[in-house]
Order: sequence, then C-alpha cells, then structure tokens
Amino acid sequence: MSDRAPAVERWLAWRYLATRQREGFVSFIAIFSLIGVALGVATLIVVLSVMGGFREQLLGRIIGMNGHIVVTARDGMLKATPDLLAKLQALPGVTVVRPTLERQALVSVHGQTRGASLRGVPREDLLNREIVSGNIVQGNLDDFGNKPGVVVGERLRQSLHLRVGEMLTVVTHRLNENGTIAPRYTDYEVLASFLTRRYEFDSSLVFIPLAMLQEDLEYGPETVSSIDVFLVDPAAAPRLAQELRQSLGRDDLRISHWLGLNARFVGALQVERVMMFIILTLIVVVAAMNVVASFTMLVRVKRGSIAILRTMGATPRTIVRAFFLAAAAVGLVGTAIGTALGLLVCANMPSIGRLLSTITGAAGSGGAEVDFITSMPVRVQAIEVASIVAVAIVLSLLAAAYPAWRSTRIEPVEGLRHE
Repeated sequence: MSDRAPAVERWLAWRYLATRQREGFVSFIAIFSLIGVALGVATLIVVLSVMGGFREQLLGRIIGMNGHIVVTARDGMLKATPDLLAKLQALPGVTVVRPTLERQALVSVHGQTRGASLRGVPREDLLNREIVSGNIVQGNLDDFGNKPGVVVGERLRQSLHLRVGEMLTVVTHRLNENGTIAPRYTDYEVLASFLTRRYEFDSSLVFIPLAMLQEDLEYGPETVSSIDVFLVDPAAAPRLAQELRQSLGRDDLRISHWLGLNARFVGALQVERVMMFIILTLIVVVAAMNVVASFTMLVRVKRGSIAILRTMGATPRTIVRAFFLAAAAVGLVGTAIGTALGLLVCANMPSIGRLLSTITGAAGSGGAEVDFITSMPVRVQAIEVASIVAVAIVLSLLAAAYPAWRSTRIEPVEGLRHE
C-alpha cells in the first residue's frame, strides 16, 4: 500500500478537483481562486517591472548628466591639476574623469532674457555624454570646441525662439578693481539643442567648451567648479567615495556621491517600490483565502467519501496529502499562469503603452514629459520575479495546509452518519 500511496493521493487530489454536480459550486470557487492567484502574480510582475523601468530611466538621467562621484572644493574654485586627475583615474572601478566648470548666468536673444546654467565641458566629454549626444533635436556637435558655440536645452531654445546658427548672448559678471560688479557680454553661436525629457535640464542647461568658458570668466586653464568621476558600478559609489577620501587625505576637498546628493529622491523611489509590493501582494493573499474557503467547503462536502476511505484502510496521512495536493495545485498552477502572463505583458509593454496613449489621447501631444510616461519603460529583474513567485508559492502552500488539516478531523462514524 505504501508503494502505491503517492499514486493514490494524486488520483484522489484529481478527483477532488474534478467537477461534480453536487460540488460544482465548490469547483467554481476553486477556478476563480486560481484566476485570482494568476492575476495577482501577473499584476505584481508587471507593476514592479514598470516601476523598475521608470526608476532606471530617472536615475539614468540624473547619473548621465552628473558624475557618480563629484569632487568639489570646500571653499572657492577647484584646481584640476594633472596630479589630482591622475589619482582619481587610478581608483579601481573608475571609467572616466571629467572636469566641469559651472556658472549661473543670463542668456539673451531677440529682446528676451532667461536664466541659465552654464556648463563648461571638454569637447570629448560632450561627445561621449550619451544623454546629450544621443538626444540631439536640432543641429549637430561637429563644431563644438572648434569655434565659439553652445549647445542648449530644447525647452530653453523654444522659450527664446532660437534657431540653430543664431547668436546667443551670455551675460555673466566680473569684479572691477574698485570693487564694483560689471556685466560681461559674450556672443556664442547656437550649434545644437538636446532633449533629455527632464525639465530642469532641458529648460536651463547651456553647454560651452571648457577652455572658452574659462577664458571668458578670466579663470586659469586648471580652474573648475567640480570633477565628475564615473564608475563601472554606480551602486559602488558610496564605498569608492570613502576610499577616495582616505587615499587623497585632503581636507580642502568635498567628495560626494550620487546616492547622497539625491538621497530623498532615491529613498522615495525605494519606499514606493516596497509599499507597492506589499499592497499588491494582498491581491495574492485574497486569492489564497479563497482557496482556503473553497477547499474547506470541499472537505465538508466530501465527509462521506473521506469516511469511506478511512474504513477501507486509508490513513489520515493519505487523506491529508490528497487534499493538500488538490489545494496546492490551484495555487501553483495559478502562480505559473500568472508568471507567464506577467512576463508576456512586460514583453509587449511598448505596444500596450502606445495603445493606451492612443485611447487616452496622449499620443502626439508633443510633451516630452507625457511621452516619457506613455513610453512605458520596463525592466524585468530575475530576482524580483523569483521573489514574487516564491511569495505566491508560500501563500499557496499555507492556504492548502488548513483544508488538509480539517480533513483529518472527520471521524468515519460521524462522516457516514449523514450519508
């Protein structure tokens, strides 16, 4: 009997899942419990993957415009000496080191004036900065660094009604010998415009060749406001920043990392991600409760059958396993279907995003921020999917345990009394 026990238990589990006229309503509830588990798992995978995609794009835009580690002077401007740049470049995990000169200024054209953030960078820096060079809307970067020219954000260009090839006046200030402040006017040709789809960049940034900005501001060739350090692994920035502080041993330098500079923003994204996981897991919990309810009802309906099996020699262990397999099968099959459905939706999310934007009328609105939302970026992480599947399986097995335990509480005499 022991050799055939697993086969008997599986047969009994299948019979309990099969629809009969008397327990058809119970099977109906079990089917909807399976659908609930599947939809809960699929929803978890899709929502967390879409949130991961948005998080990756948002952080990519922050990191793409600024370094993973930022070195600045505690007082005044920073001297980017060859020795300092070499030490930064020698740090393990560093890919590139970029000196940057930033200054707030006014830009004026056609009688209109706007505030702008000037950013002086070397030519090769701008060409290799994918967030800018890969998002050029008008013009090109061929002449950047070869002649007095600037690359501006698309929103700023539109607000000033600028066209590529026109001259833009940059207004900064200088300190006279008598201590008074006088404006300084410099004309630059507009070479190109870029669109990162992040408003604060597109509406205010103006890139100028570093050497030209240093000359216009009457700074030396080594004077910069910061040095951006880019890493192979952005997540290692806090550790490498600490190593850099220890290796340099300079109290006049402030060494920050992107996680610290954007702590509130990154923390908000992380909290939102965890809360969404907890809230959406409740969908699977509700479906698991339906499994408990439907199979508890099934145990009551099958009291006579359980009593007969007990009188024929079936052990309580056999009955428990049969009901446990039946109830667990609903949760496990629902988890498998939900996982497949969630991954299928994620794989076709760009098409779904375009369809939703068409239905809601957001398509072709021309708004970069709206286009960013309707593009539906997706990032499916194996660890996330595995954790969702693990949670669903654990809940399914826990839901199967109670009906299986209830089946052992039925005594053969009591079960046959009502038959």
